[in-house]
Amino acid sequence: MINRNAVLADLVARATGLCEAGFSTEVMHAAKRVFLDWLAALYPGTQIAPATLLRQAWHDEIGYGRSRLPGVQNTAFAATAAWINGSASHAVELDDIFKDGLYHPGCPVIAAALAAGDQVQSSGVNFLHGIILGYEVSTRIAAAIQPAHYRYFHTTGTVGCIGAASAAAAVLAPGNAQVALHAAATATSFASGLQQAFRSDAMTKALHAGHAAAVGVRAAQAAAQGVTGVADILDGPVGFGAALAESPDWSGIAEDLGEKFNITHMTHKVHACCGHTFAAIDAVLQLRGTHGLRAEEISRIEVYTYGVALEVVGNAEPVSDFEAKFSLPYVVCHALIEGGVDPTSFTPEKLADPEVRALMARVVLHEDHDLSAGFPQRRAARVHITRHDGTVLEHFSPHRKGDPEDPLSDADLDQKFLRLTSAVMGDKAAQALRDQVWDLDKLDLGDLIL
Repeated sequence: MINRNAVLADLVARATGLCEAGFSTEVMHAAKRVFLDWLAALYPGTQIAPATLLRQAWHDEIGYGRSRLPGVQNTAFAATAAWINGSASHAVELDDIFKDGLYHPGCPVIAAALAAGDQVQSSGVNFLHGIILGYEVSTRIAAAIQPAHYRYFHTTGTVGCIGAASAAAAVLAPGNAQVALHAAATATSFASGLQQAFRSDAMTKALHAGHAAAVGVRAAQAAAQGVTGVADILDGPVGFGAALAESPDWSGIAEDLGEKFNITHMTHKVHACCGHTFAAIDAVLQLRGTHGLRAEEISRIEVYTYGVALEVVGNAEPVSDFEAKFSLPYVVCHALIEGGVDPTSFTPEKLADPEVRALMARVVLHEDHDLSAGFPQRRAARVHITRHDGTVLEHFSPHRKGDPEDPLSDADLDQKFLRLTSAVMGDKAAQALRDQVWDLDKLDLGDLIL
């Protein structure tokens, strides 16, 4: 007997009903935006580890199934494609963020929706509906469990399983709330991903997103054939909330669903590194542009930000490219010297740059308790730069470029997409795919030239 009063059952039923009724032009446009942004993060990720290694590890499944592996012109079975694409899209640290939930929904949700959509030859509309459902279900869960959950768990790996399952179910069985519920409920049992993975020099963090996407696809495929899940898996006495989030208050989690859509309030990344560094990078770039700052004239850089940022990105001596993406001193100094942080900022030559390393020795990090109190809804930083002549320059970034408070325009997203994908597929193909994404509600998913 299904507990229809369970949090997950209510949330999924409401979201599925919205898919049946259809979405406004604004919400559908937002789904296209997140898909374009996901592709921008995916394509460069397909060319590096762990994606290159995963394709080797699963070589006996490559070339089978209908689910596409963009960037390499091949296919795989749906769950394998979701595993590889989800991991690839999280690798270069350019995927979207739902800041209230400390969560990157695009990697698991869209990877799962694409794999499932290719399997059943979905329409563009149903594919976009799957993305919306996956985002709306999972972002609400993510926000409800923070900040307690983030102390030990990587939300993209945990809640991402639920979002991926919701999206895949909506594509495999459009309008079927029971399939969506059982898929999401089953996937919740497989939620995993520990914080330690991105405080260590390893590829595991990217795999969290791929695992979530694959779990979501498998759970949805099983649910479509009648495999059941536990409806109160979120709010039961020994369920997800009790085990992983200190028994959060689930009341009101679905009340504004249909009036407010979180997919329209996403953060789209500008810098190719951990989002906890962005406000400080923005501040440094502002000071650089206003004052023409050069490294040789700086005696001290002080960064004041929220405590979680210092816990995650406080590494003062990064050695590898992965560690550097999670090093506030490195990315701030690199941005000041080079004018930005992109995927090329983490080569061995850049990591060893003596000018960057010398400047990093002059960086001091501070927790600002007022900024910590505003986390996770607010991601801010204040930067003080002292010149050798004693002059002190200061800039406060109350939020990050790309946050809902300062969003990227469609033109900005176009530029990001073309810059990141043209190197993989060429300018002409990138422009053609960009145009197809904006018209996806008029196409079938299979029409996309990925």
